[in-house]
Amino acid sequence: MKMQWLMGTAALLVGAAGGYLAGKAGSEAAAAGEQPKMETKTARSGMGSRSSGASAPGEATKRVRSLREIAHEPGQMGRVQALLDRFSKLTPDQFAAEAKSLETLDMPERLMASYLLYAKWAEVAPQEAMAQANKMGFSGAMVRPTVLQGGASVDPAGAAQYVADNPRDFAMMGGGFGRGPGGGQSATAIIAGEWAKQDPTGALAWAQSVQTDRSQAVASVLRQVAVADPRKAADLVASLPADERNSSYDSIASSWGGKNWSEAEAWIKTLPTDQQASAMSAAVRGLAGSDAVAASREIASIPAGDGRSRAVDTVVANWSRDDPAAAARWLMQQNDPAAQRDSMRNLMTNWAQSDNTAAQAFIQAQPVGEVRDSAVSSYVWSNRNANPQQVMQLAETVQDEGSRTRAVDVAAMRWMREDPTAAKAYIQQSTAISDDAKTRILEGRGNGGGRGRGRNPGGG
Repeated sequence: MKMQWLMGTAALLVGAAGGYLAGKAGSEAAAAGEQPKMETKTARSGMGSRSSGASAPGEATKRVRSLREIAHEPGQMGRVQALLDRFSKLTPDQFAAEAKSLETLDMPERLMASYLLYAKWAEVAPQEAMAQANKMGFSGAMVRPTVLQGGASVDPAGAAQYVADNPRDFAMMGGGFGRGPGGGQSATAIIAGEWAKQDPTGALAWAQSVQTDRSQAVASVLRQVAVADPRKAADLVASLPADERNSSYDSIASSWGGKNWSEAEAWIKTLPTDQQASAMSAAVRGLAGSDAVAASREIASIPAGDGRSRAVDTVVANWSRDDPAAAARWLMQQNDPAAQRDSMRNLMTNWAQSDNTAAQAFIQAQPVGEVRDSAVSSYVWSNRNANPQQVMQLAETVQDEGSRTRAVDVAAMRWMREDPTAAKAYIQQSTAISDDAKTRILEGRGNGGGRGRGRNPGGG
């Protein structure tokens, strides 16, 4: 199991749990001793009895399950709930010992539990949680954003002060493109987003006052406001300097497009001419989340270019979940080879699972080129049902050498698990696989290339 997949899973879990924890923070968190700079609202209000371990009548005799017992329960959501319940009962001075106890768990369960634990710890005693994260080496870099967001969810001003006092702790955040700790968000953007959930006006004032990553912070505030009230976000953005307005148009358009297309479209027409194409693309992508077919009818309103290609990709991703054949027909009608190539990842992933035969027939009907290469590569990566020899034969038809090598490696790996004798015999006689590749595959070494860095597994 790859660490990248585990981290992604843990991030999704903590994201889902974050709302639960934040909702309970006001009534369950407590503070003891000196107030930290990121102090919780509960600490300031003196409501510490709920965190002291006091139980309701009849609960005192209920045995507390250990972490390992929870980890071995069937049902992942049940385990998540059990961990949330356990962590919500900890007092501030118990979290450090609990963090140490996580080392007894197997890695998948440890990752899940650690993200949930630190999210809760940050709401109760954020400075202590951050101090522990700073002792965790490389893995601490993955935990710090969780601690920061947890602290900011109950005391954004305190979190802002902490970052101002300790900027080096967060220097590697904000790499963009969803990479790195925080998923590409800077520390100020994380704080601004949490602050905006509580006080949009105050959050915007703070975001405009910071010196580092100011535009990200402002955009984060407006993005959060737009989720609930895009018109209010539009009113707020109108008061900003031009350089800060431009970075926020897309997030407002995306939220508005999903809520009320006609209002979003009318607002976009009031924007500066050079910002309208990007905002229209964002609005169509937002609409695609709720009605992909309706979004497909609005593609023509986006000028040709990267913005339209991204919108096409999003429409196909959403449409193909319900009707991949219809999404494919529409996609191939678009005069946009780049969008057709990049959209194959989502289209084939969904289609191969719902109708493997139709997905193969679609691929066979495509002419040789980048679009077909992307379709084949995506199919090979996504398929779980087809005959392994058929999958291998498809992989061999990819024209791009690098993409073909990756596709063949994946097809061979799966075939070797099912029927190593047949797989080895086929690979040895294949004329589409180089001798070096044959040796590598038969020895189980793979090519180490994965899907590469491109948006599609075909490498385009």
